[in-house]
Amino acid sequence: MILTVDIGTSNFKSALWDYDGGCLSFAVCPLAADMTDCSMWLRAFEDCCRKHEKLPLAQIIVITGNGPTLVPVTGPPSVEKNGLSVPAENARFWLERKAVNYQKEISALMGGFVDSGFFLPKILSVKREENELYKKVVQFLGCPEYLIYALTEQARTVFPSEGFDRWFWNEEVLEKLELDTQKFPPFVRPGDEIGTITPEAASFLGIKKNIPVISGGPDFFAAILGCGVTQPSFACDRTGSSEGINLCTQNRVIDERLMSYGHPVTPYWNLSGIINTTGKAVEWGCGLLRISDVEEFYSLAKKSEAGCGGLVFSPYLAGERAPLWNPSARARWSGIGLACGRSEFANSILEGIGFAVRDVISVMEETGESVLQLRVTGGMAGNAFLNQVKADITGREILEPVHKEAGLLGCAVIGACHLGGYSSLNEASCAMVHIEKHYEPNIKKSGVYNELFAKYRAQRL
Repeated sequence: MILTVDIGTSNFKSALWDYDGGCLSFAVCPLAADMTDCSMWLRAFEDCCRKHEKLPLAQIIVITGNGPTLVPVTGPPSVEKNGLSVPAENARFWLERKAVNYQKEISALMGGFVDSGFFLPKILSVKREENELYKKVVQFLGCPEYLIYALTEQARTVFPSEGFDRWFWNEEVLEKLELDTQKFPPFVRPGDEIGTITPEAASFLGIKKNIPVISGGPDFFAAILGCGVTQPSFACDRTGSSEGINLCTQNRVIDERLMSYGHPVTPYWNLSGIINTTGKAVEWGCGLLRISDVEEFYSLAKKSEAGCGGLVFSPYLAGERAPLWNPSARARWSGIGLACGRSEFANSILEGIGFAVRDVISVMEETGESVLQLRVTGGMAGNAFLNQVKADITGREILEPVHKEAGLLGCAVIGACHLGGYSSLNEASCAMVHIEKHYEPNIKKSGVYNELFAKYRAQRL
């Protein structure tokens, strides 16, 4: 039995799995609006553990989570009377852009653009603007690595795969930036065993002692495996607060608008484009239209005709990553007219998400690659209306897996391989992932969406 963890932005999720991809139990803990308190992940893990009746049967723990989120750890882990404890200052979330002043310096040093949301700009910001905090830091960790540290007392940094050099560091870079190497833990890869759970943590949580704790890698790595994107031209659409498109390619693609790095399944490559605020745009739209329930938002959007009467929304509510890489980009509406009511504004937000996905796919295909299908995962994957909107706008078949939490299932794929249940990640992914629904594009809507997509692209330039 495999215990998996996925630390999201809004929710902390955990599940127990068998070797066939069957979910034996699922637990979720909503996270506080104040995303900076690292201890909330420890409390959420404890809460999830209490919800798994068969937890004592778990043979392995595999952990993934959001990123690049930086945790400045200031002391060693321990198990107190009230639970797990790791002293740390406020986390710098993946969405934070305060380190933009260091973006150019890091980019020049690394030989290519590095967004301010990544680790090095944030760490350099701590060193130069919060030096007293910097002196206190004993380890700079990522979000999932923080929980792994609490469970194993082993500090590690997960280096996802070949091609990630620009986004991390090496001794030469740390020396040039005058950063202390001892604050940067050794690198490991997804699937590596970090250590075993400490007896104290196991006893408190009700977990079998000394079972291995495995890195599931970043959330995108686990999700690729958890939705079965294991061959070229297949793509994963990871929905949530942000959205990531991950395309499996035969060869590495070099294009500054996208990221390309090793795929979980060798010898393939992963071509990636991240959209900053998609699920966040829906949340924002609910507040703007004074709607308290997300389902009510979708019901309102359904009342609008496709194309929303020419209303086009660009979802750049916190800058944008792919394909713009512009932290100063801001959302906008165009084509507002007297016919635009609440339903049109709601639906235009969903269509804006669809246009953003199509934008990333279009850039991918401009490199010579092809995108034959999209497999949706994550928080919005089960919404049939949004899935159909995406199919109509992108002109691609949308596949909805049985298990929407692909990060958790991907961790189960990794865990099953580690325990010897399968000979490869590819074999395990193909066996454990099952598709539930297919959404075909409505060609009758292609004309209006082609026209509006051209407007969408024009207004982002």
